[in-house]
Amino acid sequence: MSEEKLEEFLRIGNDWEKLKTSVPGVFIQKLPPYRSSPSRLAVEVNPVDASGNTTKRRGLLIRFADEYEAFKDILNDEKLPKLLEMLDKVNPGAGRRTRKLDEDIIEI
Repeated sequence: MSEEKLEEFLRIGNDWEKLKTSVPGVFIQKLPPYRSSPSRLAVEVNPVDASGNTTKRRGLLIRFADEYEAFKDILNDEKLPKLLEMLDKVNPGAGRRTRKLDEDIIEI
């Protein structure tokens, strides 16, 4: 994707409009102006199904390279898969009851 195409999308795209990229699950989204900030573009990461449609209503929005680095560090933490496995075990399924936690912070 060229910078010219991105600049054009920023100028003429509708607020919240998305552009597909060549990477499945990665989109460019135009964010509307907010207070004193002008409209800007962001990357949305949102899983897609076999036909290329997003599987979530909203994905992860990344506006700056340093945000990407921070998310990358978090998602690559070795403790995250363990936490997700624990959530799979304790989250209610069909007919399961929720559990009440005594602690405010979960040690991973």
